[in-house]
Amino acid sequence: MKNLLLWYPKCSTCQKAKKWLEANQISFDERHIVEERPKKEELEEWIRQSGLEIKKFFNTSGLKYKELNLKEKLPNMTEEEKIELLASNGMLIKRPLLITNKKILVGFKEKEWEEVK
Repeated sequence: MKNLLLWYPKCSTCQKAKKWLEANQISFDERHIVEERPKKEELEEWIRQSGLEIKKFFNTSGLKYKELNLKEKLPNMTEEEKIELLASNGMLIKRPLLITNKKILVGFKEKEWEEVK
């Protein structure tokens, strides 16, 4: 499987991540996280593979997250409801997301991404 970058082109962190991948000559396919948002099944798989808590996949600083008052609502939701919510709107997903054979990286932290090289 080729690396997959899920990103939002207007996001400065996503732009940095993409430039980093290119500078490090790491091949990847890219996918606009809003126009081609992840399906529920993909999210379930990525969350499982990542070993991270599902809340790490939420873009907690995003306008949509705040608009929906998710800080209050998420603790009372089931895991399935959270995944359906993430699948419903790409802006709710923390980005960029890098899917590799070995790792699922959420957000751009250069030190973590070094492990992909």
